[in-house]
Amino acid sequence: MNGTTEATGGHEGPERRVRVVLVDDHRMFRTGVQAEIGRTEETGVEVVGEAADVDQAVTVITATRPEVVLLDVHLPGGGGVEVLRRCAPLMGTAENPVRFLALSVSDAAEDVIGVIRGGARGYVTKTITGTDLVDSVFRVQDGDAVFSPRLAGFVLDAFASTDAPPVDEDLDRLTQREREVLRLIARGYAYKEIAKQLFISVKTVESHVSAVLRKLQLSNRHELTRWATARRLV
Repeated sequence: MNGTTEATGGHEGPERRVRVVLVDDHRMFRTGVQAEIGRTEETGVEVVGEAADVDQAVTVITATRPEVVLLDVHLPGGGGVEVLRRCAPLMGTAENPVRFLALSVSDAAEDVIGVIRGGARGYVTKTITGTDLVDSVFRVQDGDAVFSPRLAGFVLDAFASTDAPPVDEDLDRLTQREREVLRLIARGYAYKEIAKQLFISVKTVESHVSAVLRKLQLSNRHELTRWATARRLV
């Protein structure tokens, strides 16, 4: 994220406030966002909690009930999609719903569509300036849909086009983390290599692989590799 917050996107901080939770597995990035937009008297944004993985996120969001959650897509424990799934009841409340804005370095189609399907109100990349991020947070609080300019057209096309690929129900059964493990297994990575790349234990990798095999009704990693290759996931 670049730029500094010299303005509040048309909102005067002291007159209007929004309570925000930051969810990102990189502590330095969370610290940077906090410094960038969390000067409440200037921006109107009050950061009421932070989380680095799915379980922490669900706990903090449930406890603080913020108006807006800034949510990274790739998180330990299942990814942003899993946070959205587990927080669905909070999004659906008639009064004071919790709204989610994805804030990610990724602009991959699967990531964008995944979190929007999951209920996020928008998706912006980490190149966004502080000023624009503050404005985006307030717009999401108001119920608007917010996207980085380059992603907006893509999202509209993906949901409106009659040529859009059908939803893969088998793939949708997998969490974001399970999909990551699936791809790495299909590419020939050993469990130890996957654990190192995803910053998780070998035992956790084994658990994810077992879950993937069970959900897809496959018997071994060779069948899994063929399944992933057939869907061009490798």
